[in-house]
Amino acid sequence: MKKKMLLLGFGLLFACQSQPAETGSKETPPAPVPTDFIQELWYKNSLIYSVDVEVFKDTDGNGFGDFKGLTQQLDYLKKLGVDAIWLAPFQPTPNRDDGYDVSDFYGIDPHLGTEADFAEFMQQAGQRNIRVMMDLVTNHTSDQHTWFQQAIRNPASPYRSWYVWSKELPKKHDRGMVFPGVQKTVWTFNPTAGAYFYHRFYDFQPDLNMQNPAVQQEMRKIVKHWLDKGIAGFRVDAVPFLIEIANPDFDPDKPEHQFDMISNLHQFIQWHKSDAILLGEANVDPKEQEPYFGKDGQGMQTMFNFFANQHLFYALATGEVNRLAKALEDTKDIPPTAQWAHFLRNHDEIDLGRLSETERDKVYARMGPDTTMQLYDRGIRRRLAPMLGDRRLIDLAYSLLFSLPGTPVIRYGEEIGMGDDLRLKERESIRTPMQWSNTPQGGFSTAAKTVHPVISRGDFQYAKVNVAAQLADSASLLNRVRSLAQLRKNCPEIGWGNWQLLPTDSPNVLAIRYDWQGRSLLMLHNFSPNPQRFRLATDTKAGLKLVSLLDKAENRPENDGKYPIQLTGYGYNWYRLQK
Repeated sequence: MKKKMLLLGFGLLFACQSQPAETGSKETPPAPVPTDFIQELWYKNSLIYSVDVEVFKDTDGNGFGDFKGLTQQLDYLKKLGVDAIWLAPFQPTPNRDDGYDVSDFYGIDPHLGTEADFAEFMQQAGQRNIRVMMDLVTNHTSDQHTWFQQAIRNPASPYRSWYVWSKELPKKHDRGMVFPGVQKTVWTFNPTAGAYFYHRFYDFQPDLNMQNPAVQQEMRKIVKHWLDKGIAGFRVDAVPFLIEIANPDFDPDKPEHQFDMISNLHQFIQWHKSDAILLGEANVDPKEQEPYFGKDGQGMQTMFNFFANQHLFYALATGEVNRLAKALEDTKDIPPTAQWAHFLRNHDEIDLGRLSETERDKVYARMGPDTTMQLYDRGIRRRLAPMLGDRRLIDLAYSLLFSLPGTPVIRYGEEIGMGDDLRLKERESIRTPMQWSNTPQGGFSTAAKTVHPVISRGDFQYAKVNVAAQLADSASLLNRVRSLAQLRKNCPEIGWGNWQLLPTDSPNVLAIRYDWQGRSLLMLHNFSPNPQRFRLATDTKAGLKLVSLLDKAENRPENDGKYPIQLTGYGYNWYRLQK
């Protein structure tokens, strides 16, 4: 009943949004959002910060970041504008894949602290009204997990059926690798078990058999364990692989999926904690997105918009916005309670696999021309600042991130423009420790050797790029991101409102309009290094003016109702329509 009332109330809210555009001239604040909406749909107007505990702040000198260090920096995150922290895996692990090879889903890795440290972190985050999300990595385990060890040693063990096996090497063993060029197969022979086991990822990460009801029950136990400790949501790792139906005869390139797992997980989580959410990692074609969000929003509340992200990088590389505009339109049709999560960089490579070869080559040429910068025949393993180079373009990218229709997600260190270390293998190049100051090891640790090397040379070394220096510089990237984050919170139209793309006379300018509760916003971004002048129609009655939320400048329509717009090279502006 509570869920039905929520959806009914949300429908009434959206009816309010559909008022005629001219009512956007009202200058009065929007009516307050009902408290139950804020509580259960908190992600509609929130900033999520992605952090890996092991590389954020080390307090005990062991070279690993820890929960005590993260707790110390909660005020920094609060001032940045963070509403929710998404934690990378922090459970016990052999750490062969940065913690994504979990060996115990119920514990805390001893390198990162104790159960008491975690509890104190959760309490301190709660006191600052910062929610905490975590990775749910139940697609696979580490091969050191006790489940797998019992499975390989005893064919009669109940854990044998927790994994996927084949007596013979399947014909399509060399298809469907997640890491092509590094990974050679998805089936590996285990001599102790005397059989081949299935693994979408590395060969030390055997896939769990999610068709087994006992495995599904165990996943629910894991979820409840962490919900009981205060977790507010789960970033679900590799969703398409989690729900695929795998066996020795299936085609890894064309798997069947059991989508009811998503809705069942949604219902289970909502039953235990009504405002907890699922944030899905599902790099799928827009034609395939509907079952992931679920009928009537009973699936993932949020998902990363990988499709738009790939076309965003094409726009940043070429200055052309038509493909980005189409990608946004193609992914527009989602349930009203759902939300896309937008990002500039995450913890993996920039995946360009859905671009054409010609389009991908253009992005490579601009952002990753050397083969050492590329990865898995589809992406780029660099951080944002060294890729874009031009501070104006970096600012544009962040303005766009905060103004896109969805929830902005920032990866740790991106707010200060951290660089990458291409000497490190694969994705480790963008997983270096946080740079807090110009003191040794960037203020991250007192240890001589850290879990990953701190960047100590070049233009992005910690002596040049660090939090302390940028806090003291009013024109720094950090302070620009902080101001944009605050501006985003002052514009609930972005998270709650209806949106549409407006045509411009320029192939380089993206124009988005939002309408919500009688208020209207207009976001303009110029992806060209050259100034752009054009005239824009906003479909409103005459008499409204555009008032910039950045510099308070006003723009009035000409006789034909169109607004003369001028943007500098890589320029942007946020406007409110007013009388």
